[in-house]
Amino acid sequence: MATQDSDHHAVANADGDETAAAGQAYFDKIIAADSRIEPPDWMPDGYRKTLIRQISQHAHSEVIGMQPEGNWIGRAPSLKRKAILMAKVQDEAGHGLYLYSAAETLGIPRDVLNDQLIAGKARYSSIFNYPARSWADMGAIGWLVDGAAICNQVPLCRASFGPYGRAMVRVCKEESFHQRQGFEILLELANGTPAQKQMAQDAVDGLYAPALMMFGPPDSDSAHSSQSMAWNIKRFSNDELRQRFVGMIVEQVKVLGLTLPDDDIRFNEETGKWEYGELDWDEFNEVLAGRGPCNAQRLTRRREAHENGAWVREAATAYAAEKAKREQVA
Repeated sequence: MATQDSDHHAVANADGDETAAAGQAYFDKIIAADSRIEPPDWMPDGYRKTLIRQISQHAHSEVIGMQPEGNWIGRAPSLKRKAILMAKVQDEAGHGLYLYSAAETLGIPRDVLNDQLIAGKARYSSIFNYPARSWADMGAIGWLVDGAAICNQVPLCRASFGPYGRAMVRVCKEESFHQRQGFEILLELANGTPAQKQMAQDAVDGLYAPALMMFGPPDSDSAHSSQSMAWNIKRFSNDELRQRFVGMIVEQVKVLGLTLPDDDIRFNEETGKWEYGELDWDEFNEVLAGRGPCNAQRLTRRREAHENGAWVREAATAYAAEKAKREQVA
């Protein structure tokens, strides 16, 4: 009997090895052809885990990112500004939903991802752990934060995982409006009174470095970037994206009539790359570790929102159960 069991396991393992080998060969072919992997396709465990980590962090960032702007809806300076900001916050909620849906195709339920976030076990973009103290910060968030997001996310429209790339197409279209909105807020303030212009400059000064750190740690310290690029999830390294972004805003800030708080920005003719001043990576790591200016506040508000929405989830569950029951009877 023991011999028969051993033979059975040996055959099963051989079949499994052949299936994995065939799956790996297909996966390698798709990646080499710069085509797309879809949810039913075989994929390496590392690829799946990397996608879950990246997509879920992206989704969490959209959801947490609603908070600093949502706090300013009631204090926006005009009805027009309130309506625009409200629409933007709604867009961010939609982005989170697209991305959670994409993550679910990888076999991880949305409830699990949400539980990880509210338990403080999941990461999201470090930028959202900084305060938004003035109306000008709404402009700087739109111009710098959403601008950095666009620079990072447009290449993700070509991500090798189909659901992620397709979700990013719509996200990027909406983010482009968000950046224009932020730029327009700063432009109006910069052309206003001296106090308004100073408020705009202070907002840029405060969010410039955190926006640059949104792209992640330097390539030399990044544990995931090179592998993500090999799998065609990412197309450019963290430092390459950061350099591209600096090249964009260094021209745009001239139109605003403001300055970037970095005297070391310059284009190196020899290397063909933008250079910028040293960033405080110790601060970045502190924020990621949960010790940023607003980490505790952001998660507290997310937990409160989840608890306050319990009745909606319960009602939806009861409605779905009753509907299924009626359909069975019919």
